[in-house]
Amino acid sequence: MRWIKSIICVIVIGFFAFGAIINAQVDRNQKTDYKTIKLMSYNLKFASPTFEPSWEVRREMQVDMIRKYSPDIIGTQEGLKEQIDYLMDHLPEYVVIGEGRKGGDDDEHMAIFYKREKFRLREMQSFQLSKTPAIIGSGPEINPRMVTWVRLATINRPAKGETSSYPQDYRGHWENTQEFYLFNTHFFDRDNQEMARVNAAKLIMTRINALGRFGPWTKERPVFLLGDFNSKPDGEVYKIFVGDDNSSEQNFLKDSIEGGLGIDWILHNGNLKVTHYEKVDYNVDGTYPSDHKPVYVEIQILD
Repeated sequence: MRWIKSIICVIVIGFFAFGAIINAQVDRNQKTDYKTIKLMSYNLKFASPTFEPSWEVRREMQVDMIRKYSPDIIGTQEGLKEQIDYLMDHLPEYVVIGEGRKGGDDDEHMAIFYKREKFRLREMQSFQLSKTPAIIGSGPEINPRMVTWVRLATINRPAKGETSSYPQDYRGHWENTQEFYLFNTHFFDRDNQEMARVNAAKLIMTRINALGRFGPWTKERPVFLLGDFNSKPDGEVYKIFVGDDNSSEQNFLKDSIEGGLGIDWILHNGNLKVTHYEKVDYNVDGTYPSDHKPVYVEIQILD
């Protein structure tokens, strides 16, 4: 009887060991097949003294909504200094970059929030949507428009019990680096500014298409474009970004939802797969924290 019990123990142990190997292989494949980035584009609605509910009421709702969704990166529009500072103070897990449309803290910000534990900032710039993009604050005297953009790298830390992909004396260049670009903007909003929106879209596409590979040893970096474009998906602005059935060029972006929706978009290009799209319907007893609903997207970066 003793030898029968021994055989049973060996079989049971072998079964669990085999299961552990299979699970480990599945987990490893899931980790190496892709990386997922959670993006949110959100027009905060500037702290207008005539808008109800007031910012003092809306601000806690916005923090709660962001905490519930926990996006890795948020592209915000319309935030004034006090709004950006409040969100920064109450969301310490994020790094905040960006300045006002007239420079420094003046006017509305095109701020980008990103999780400090997930990304390292490689590059940060802004440009004006005007005839002189390099001159901050240029464009219309009232409501000038701009773009804030970053180049981020994922922080590649090994999970507990795993070996780092970087040897101790690592001196390579880009072998283990996943980088991407992210642009955040807010377009002109008046009915008579359609040409300004069209020219802004052309300028942004020129800047995006200029972002080639750093060198022959690097892989092409994905690009994300977030914003409030004050234009519908059936318009000229959308066609400049994503093309149409008659377009022959190949350097277009893709929308996170087929056919587009509303005026707030998250566009992208690269070896990517959208796994989730949501127009966030967050409210408290019918009260919304902004006059815009955030767009929330989960995207896999495929290798």
